[in-house]
Order: sequence, then C-alpha cells, then structure tokens
Amino acid sequence: MILGNSILQWTIAIATFAVSFVLLKTIQNNSTHHLQSMANKTESKWNDRIAEILAETKLAFLAAFAIIISSLLLEMPDYIRQLINKAFVIVLLIQAGLWSNFLIARSLNNYQQRIQSEGSTSIAAVNIIGIAAKLVLWSALLLFALDNIGINITSLVAGLGIGGVAVALAVQNILGDLFSSLSIVLDKPFVKGDFLIVGEFLGSVENVGLKTTRLRSLSGEQLVFSNSDLLNSRIRNYGRMFERRVVFTIGVTYQTPHKLLKLIPEILQSAVENQEQTRFDRAHFMKYGEYSLIFETVYYVLSSNYNTYMDIQQAINLDINERFETANIQFAYPTQSLFIFQREETLDTIGSDEDRIQKPA
Repeated sequence: MILGNSILQWTIAIATFAVSFVLLKTIQNNSTHHLQSMANKTESKWNDRIAEILAETKLAFLAAFAIIISSLLLEMPDYIRQLINKAFVIVLLIQAGLWSNFLIARSLNNYQQRIQSEGSTSIAAVNIIGIAAKLVLWSALLLFALDNIGINITSLVAGLGIGGVAVALAVQNILGDLFSSLSIVLDKPFVKGDFLIVGEFLGSVENVGLKTTRLRSLSGEQLVFSNSDLLNSRIRNYGRMFERRVVFTIGVTYQTPHKLLKLIPEILQSAVENQEQTRFDRAHFMKYGEYSLIFETVYYVLSSNYNTYMDIQQAINLDINERFETANIQFAYPTQSLFIFQREETLDTIGSDEDRIQKPA
C-alpha cells in the first residue's frame, strides 16, 4: 500500500495519466491541423485565432489536466486533494493568461499594421495600450491565484486602489494627455498627413505622440499641441474632404443689355461643365450691387486637392473672360458716375428804379 492505495490502483492511475496526456496532445494536434486547413479555405480569421490558441497550449497544462483525471481513481486525504485542485487552478490561470496574452499581442499587432497603412503614426500609444492590458490581465490573474491559495486579498486590493488614486492625482496632466493620445488612436479624428485648422493655426499632421501632436505649418515652422488641448478644440480636418464646394461671384456693368444678362448664367454653366472633375450646381443673377449686377455660381470639385481646385478655377476664369469678350459683356469695377444738370431761369425785368419813381406833376 502506498498512501492508502494498492500497487494496482497506482498502476491504473499512472496508465490513465499516460493515456489521458497522449489523448489530450493528440486532440490538440489534430484540432490545430484541422482548423488551419479550414482557415486556408475561408476568409474568416476566427479559425486562425483558435488554431493559434490551441498551438499556444503548454504541455504543463495538459499534464496537470491528466493528473486531475488520474487522481480521481485514487483514494487520498482531503487536504492532498485540495492541494492538487489548487495547483491545477493555478496552472489553469497561468495557461489562461498565456492565451489572453497571445490574443492581446496578436490583436494589437494587426491593429498596428492597419493604422500604419492608414497613415497613423502613434504606434507608441498602441504599445502603451498593450502594456496596460497585459498589466491588468496578469494583476487580475495574480489576485485570483492568491485568493485560490487562501490569502485574503481584500486589504491588498484596497491598498492598490488607494495607491492608484494617489499616483493618478500626481500625474493627472500627463495621464490626461496619454488618454487623449489613446483616444486619437482609437477614434482617429485625424491621421498623419491630414491638413488641420485649429483656431487660428493650420498645418499638416506630422506626428501623434503620447503627450503632444505636431503639425507643420504652411510657413514651415512646427506647431506643437498638447493632446488634451487639441481634442478640446474645434478642429477642421481638410484631409477628410472628399470634394470641395466652390462659390464665386462676378459683376457686370449696369449698362449690360437684358438679352445678354439672360445669357450670362448659360455662359457660367458651360464654363464649369467644360472642366473635368467638376459637378455644376447652379448659376443665378444674384442681386443688384453698388456698382454692378452680381451673378453667383456654385459648383463642386471632385477632389480634395487644393492645387487641383485652383487649376480648375483658373481655367473657368479664363473661359469666362474669353466668352464675355466675344459677347461684348463688360465686367464691372468700382466706379462713380457724376451727372450734371444745367438749369436755365428767365428773369423778368420789371423796370428800372427811375420808372418806379413817380415824378410830381
């Protein structure tokens, strides 16, 4: 008898352990191979993930599982069985941590590749997310393991909470910028290369860091914004512009004949539609100005590129100028007209003073 069990019981338990371990390993290998074969035939990523998780299963976990199965065939004191169960729970927690750690690392790696292809530069912020997620994961697993072996973790959790609050208060500005950086990475209000207008400042995004975001202005200097201040501002992102709405006006002289005024909207429409990458909206005789008759034209440039817009507007202006010259339509410019009226008055001669004096008889 060994620990209350016969040699035959120990032999059966050992044989059960060996068979269980081999069976579990075979199931792991076959399942991994089958899932990888399915993943090669489908576009779904879940088969890949499950196969990779199974491949990350350690032999120690399979051995611990086999020990639990074989221990059921043996008679043993309660404290030994509880010790085995607690040891298996710790091994299970470690294996769960390895699975979760692998999923976090793979997910963040895929996310980094995606944001790099989209032009984002805040890879450091993604790494911070990974470190924080892994820290939380292993801290939680450690607390579960300590609780499993009978240690009271209430005071430990309370102490960690108080310490965390104190640290957060001490570095709240830095943490605010850090979380703002994470918000920029996850929400993506802008990425590298986007042209932003923030208040009176404007420039292209060069880098999104953990604390600051840097823009390159049109005049060449670098603009540095705190991430928190940047997100609290009203941002105009021209990098997300898919098309540009353009409104322009022209003025012609008041002496333009009526038939030519009716022709002007057609000329404006034709000038816009003759350009590629444009969509005409409208052209109208808008109002009577101080020194001109004003026409307003609205169209869309089917590109966000500013140089493309300027090239198109220049071509439209030249076309309008040529057509107006051909039709003898005069552009208006600030002038003042002075009208002089000559007034003629007839004065009746009543008579001289001598005629109005009565001479004595």
